[in-house]
Amino acid sequence: MADDKQEISAPVVDVNDPVTGHVISTTIGGKNGEPKQTISYMAERVVGTGSFGIVFQAKCLETGETVAIKKVLQDRRYKNRELQLMRVLDHPNVISLKHCFFSTTTKNELFLNLVMEYVPESMYRVLKHYSSANQRMPLIYVKLYTYQIFRGLAYLHSVVGVCHRDLKPQNVLVDPLTHQVKICDFGSAKVLVKGEANISYICSRFYRAPELIFGATEYTTSIDIWSAGCVLAELLLGQPLFPGENAVGQLVEIIKVLGTPTREEIRCMNPNYTDFRFPQMKAHPWHKVFHKRMPPEAIDLTSRLLQYSPSLRCTALEACAHPFFDELREPNARLPNGRPLPPLFNFKQELSGASPELINKLIPDHVKRQIGLQHFMHPAGT
Repeated sequence: MADDKQEISAPVVDVNDPVTGHVISTTIGGKNGEPKQTISYMAERVVGTGSFGIVFQAKCLETGETVAIKKVLQDRRYKNRELQLMRVLDHPNVISLKHCFFSTTTKNELFLNLVMEYVPESMYRVLKHYSSANQRMPLIYVKLYTYQIFRGLAYLHSVVGVCHRDLKPQNVLVDPLTHQVKICDFGSAKVLVKGEANISYICSRFYRAPELIFGATEYTTSIDIWSAGCVLAELLLGQPLFPGENAVGQLVEIIKVLGTPTREEIRCMNPNYTDFRFPQMKAHPWHKVFHKRMPPEAIDLTSRLLQYSPSLRCTALEACAHPFFDELREPNARLPNGRPLPPLFNFKQELSGASPELINKLIPDHVKRQIGLQHFMHPAGT
């Protein structure tokens, strides 16, 4: 992680709030004898706003490259956790940070600008496109998108030790040409340390794991697995699976499908939660939640992700190896338009702790033949 000197040495630019057509110039390089160079960004349009600040699309005037810049108000007393995390992230299914700079306004407010690669679509918008056309997302895309989400999570959870804590369709970007998927927005992400308390009021409501609703503070990265299960179900159904109006309503929606949690399940979610007053409901069979033609593998995977007991949810890497994704491992698998699939098997560090059986399932035979199995049994740098 970056030290303070490196943190504050990000250039500070004096600008007013970015508006369309506003140009921001910053200098990069100049350390360790590197030449300094000026980079200018033309703000083109705002693509997202929130309590954190804004995200705008911009064009680099020197290279013509389109980027996304996330501009957040920076508290001068603290380091920015999102910047600290993004500096170490490096995976095909995770958004990458190009560089960052600080800017000040006339009111002497300090803003941090995170310059990231630009991906034109979000899964939320793709879902909206299908629902407005009254269509379901083709199953090949459901497989392709959720597989890549799990691959990104496997990297975050096992390599970097990071829990995203706000996985939802809005925070999953999709390239409409290649169908490559990238997890974005690390504003809520955190390295979880065993035995250290965390806030439970985290994650957007429809995708919140039940232990968070029960106020658990010692949760694990399996809260992301629950969120990913909700995203998978939403892609299959065309609408959110658990659309609660508030925290209690959210729990009721979950109970309507999973049934009332047992005392043991509640203990697994939050041992301090003893206030047990729920309507006693039986679980609704998963095959009835989905339509009749839903492939059994899709239902099986959803049921393995959406478990009350956090430790019973499968890991991200186990999810990648699930038979639901077997079609992606076929030697002649292609996009519906005949073009090749995005890279799905260029695993690196995320396989370092995996069993040989799991690795064997994750790497298709035709890929093993291409690369040579030895490469996977003793991955470089593990």
